[in-house]
Amino acid sequence: ASKWDIREKVWEHLEASGLAEFPRPVHGRIPNFKGSLQACCSLRELDVFSRAREVKVDPDKPLEGARLAALQARKTLLVPTPRLRTGLFNRIVPPPGATKEVLRKCATSQGVKEYSVPMGLDGKAQVDLVVVGSVAVSEKGWRIGKGEGYADMEYAMMVSMGAVQEDTPVVTIVHDCQVLDIAEELLDDHDLTVDYILTPTRTIQTNCKRPKPQGIMWHKANWSSEMLGKIPILKTLRSREKQAGKDVTLQDEHPALANTSRAALANKKVMAANTQPWAAPGSAPVAQPRVESDPVNPRLEGSDTATTVYVGNLPASLRVSELKSALRGLQLIPVRLNWQGAQHRAFLEYRDKGTADRALSSLQALSLGGNALRVELAKSQRNKG
Repeated sequence: ASKWDIREKVWEHLEASGLAEFPRPVHGRIPNFKGSLQACCSLRELDVFSRAREVKVDPDKPLEGARLAALQARKTLLVPTPRLRTGLFNRIVPPPGATKEVLRKCATSQGVKEYSVPMGLDGKAQVDLVVVGSVAVSEKGWRIGKGEGYADMEYAMMVSMGAVQEDTPVVTIVHDCQVLDIAEELLDDHDLTVDYILTPTRTIQTNCKRPKPQGIMWHKANWSSEMLGKIPILKTLRSREKQAGKDVTLQDEHPALANTSRAALANKKVMAANTQPWAAPGSAPVAQPRVESDPVNPRLEGSDTATTVYVGNLPASLRVSELKSALRGLQLIPVRLNWQGAQHRAFLEYRDKGTADRALSSLQALSLGGNALRVELAKSQRNKG
């Protein structure tokens, strides 16, 4: 099974079994689950938590209890900024004499915004404990996130700025059903491993011996130059490492790693195979819809009463099957999907305007392959409005 297969298995099980909690659906996210607060409470029992003075906890909803535990224990709490757009960390600073209720608020995503001070690469952080979210994890410490790579990136950045050491422990908090067998072959050198797994019923010490990332491996990271431009702090770090003499060539800049003509040809084949109505496996073939000559604003034949949603900023490595899987998980299956992978976009046609509106709101919060999707009505729909 691939990493994506494992993610899909976990997301579908959490939803189908009734274990999923807000925000829903959990597809495309570090999933929140019933019992997350109970699992987070086990953090207080770990010696590595008791000894820690500075704790970094990811902003995911299921880790809210871990952020609260750090604040209640009067530890310095660092929370990464969403998608690293405005910096690296927010240091949470509760108001003097904060009550339990105020501390609970500080631990929420809204509280992180209201009671925080931004920290950059020169913030002199010295992190004693790292708490990350996961979609799946094995008892050996192999971890699978939601596919964006931010947890791996944040850890590598902390290594580069001297904020963590080789022996800095990493904890993840998941539901028991998220603890699975994961083949080590699926792990890359830049993947973060974990030392402790907390579930609602268990505390697992992995005794993982696999080395953690020793900094950012620019040539292996699944980032494009375009994505780098959206993360100023990563761009700054890359500039510093380049000045220090390190090889900071990105994957899409490396002639041995990026064969653009071959990738463009592959995308054209995918486009030809997938510009078709959404059909169930085994169903009778349906006539391929005609796409008009304007590639920026395609309108499928017979779609006058339909609503078309534009999805842009798709990563070059994304397969149409992965987009379909994400849409299926969100219960947003279109009647037709016009895939234009070479242009990093797709067009989803919905007969029901209500479903199209739901797609607009749900997909805005989704990211695939490390890219935040750009979602809006297709130009023809906006012109109609």
